[in-house]
Amino acid sequence: MNTYLQIHPDDNVLVALQDLPTGTHIQFNGTSLELIKDVPAKHKFTLTDLQPDAPVVMYGVLVGKANSLIRQGEVITTSNIRHDTTAFHEKDGSIQWQAPDVSKWKTRTFMGYPRKDGQVGTRNYWLVIPMVFCENRNVGVIKTAFEKGLGFAPPELYNEQVSDLVGLYKSGNLEGIKSYQPVSVTETATRSSVFPNVDGIKFLIHEGGCGGTRDDAEALCALLAGYIHHSNVAGATILSLGCQHAQVSILQTALKKLNPTEDKPVLVFEQQKSGSEFNMLSTAIKETFLALVEANKIERQPAPLSKLVIGLECGGSDGFSGISANPAVGHTSDLLVALGGTSILSEFPELCGVEQELINRCNSETASEKFIRIMRAYESQAESVGSGFYQNPSPGNIKDGLITDAIKSAGAAKKGGTSPVVDVLDYTEYATKPGLNLLCTPGNDVESTSAEVGSGANVVLFTTGLGTPTGNPISPVIKLSTNTRLAQRMPDIIDINTGPIISGEKTIAAMGEEILEFVIKTASGEVVTKAEQLHQDDFIPWKRGVSL
Repeated sequence: MNTYLQIHPDDNVLVALQDLPTGTHIQFNGTSLELIKDVPAKHKFTLTDLQPDAPVVMYGVLVGKANSLIRQGEVITTSNIRHDTTAFHEKDGSIQWQAPDVSKWKTRTFMGYPRKDGQVGTRNYWLVIPMVFCENRNVGVIKTAFEKGLGFAPPELYNEQVSDLVGLYKSGNLEGIKSYQPVSVTETATRSSVFPNVDGIKFLIHEGGCGGTRDDAEALCALLAGYIHHSNVAGATILSLGCQHAQVSILQTALKKLNPTEDKPVLVFEQQKSGSEFNMLSTAIKETFLALVEANKIERQPAPLSKLVIGLECGGSDGFSGISANPAVGHTSDLLVALGGTSILSEFPELCGVEQELINRCNSETASEKFIRIMRAYESQAESVGSGFYQNPSPGNIKDGLITDAIKSAGAAKKGGTSPVVDVLDYTEYATKPGLNLLCTPGNDVESTSAEVGSGANVVLFTTGLGTPTGNPISPVIKLSTNTRLAQRMPDIIDINTGPIISGEKTIAAMGEEILEFVIKTASGEVVTKAEQLHQDDFIPWKRGVSL
């Protein structure tokens, strides 16, 4: 196994692939150097002396500048370098994309749920949605009733543990409590014996709908419309109070824009017109049950891989993310694009420093100009409140080698592969063009994942180096670890380990092909992801404030 790596020939730093102690001798391209400090795995050390203000280059792009003299063989830190990037501008070039060989997948299909508008779902869900936070309690009542009544409720493992402890306490067995060892049970996604073709009923609890700006209400309604229109959704039950900013009429307008035929069932119940809470909930439960009878008639059928829409996401990133999991996912994206499918790359604060490459990859001036406009507006908004994209890396990111936002971004962008950018979407816009789409979202992984699914992603590939349990209510989230140690430490959340890329056991291309095969199985319902097994239904709408 190699102990260090130069990612791009122009880089003036190397990445430690394992812990390298002080005094380690490095021979690289005719250069001999000695590490003057310990370099932890995932961190970077300099190939030459860097004078104050000298550029730090990784992935072939500017990712920072030296604050002071950094000696040859010294580890870079938040103290000795600062975030810096090259300014971006209008499109000044183009790419000649060499699509990967996809001949062995040309005739492959996945088993999906066909929708009347031509979309194909990887799951078949019914949604229950509050228009405003005032209805969250009522949604919770319906959730308990349906999940327990239809058998969708997850196992009550921790309730049982408390019951055991109560029994020990009542018997006076305090020592038994101290030595109590619960039995670990692997959770599985539950299915209903009543409606076997319905994967579940999902509940999009949120804290919005009123009290914010009218723009907040418009954005929330547009996001909810994307979820209702989504290929993985058979229909929805809407609970409205009546007086909130997020009016049902706004939602209906957004839905009509996405699907003018309005051929998907949407049941609306307004509490202020229902006479009583009991009347509203009883009616909503009965009408929803009847709708589930119809949803259960939809069965999986073979569909071309071009009907897959994958979200490209990361969270809890580390110094290996841009070397293993992200480029592997990028190759998967390229394979799917070559097959006529769609991929969505989001998290605009984590594209900082690689804007020009993405601009030049846009296949139209319209797309490149829109990307420039959104990126500049987003950065300006962050700066107006004393922040900026440079504040994106978390303490965990920094501890594991992502010292500046530009370093993090250069690695994060690898999830988008090398294919042309066919469209640039603002938040809540729905992906309609096959190929790689850029979607404006924050770097916050739950806000971003929620947005990717709201824009049509029916499978999400989520890379993580530190470990995060993020999932989504309606789209399966496949979790990929950047390193083997994480996959071994948190096996309950990791679906695929890309650590063999770091150890040299597998190539990026081979891993990308394995990921595509896993996507096909997941899309067909043959594989239930770890996030689904854990009922990890994360959903957070973005209020277009400064979320990085």
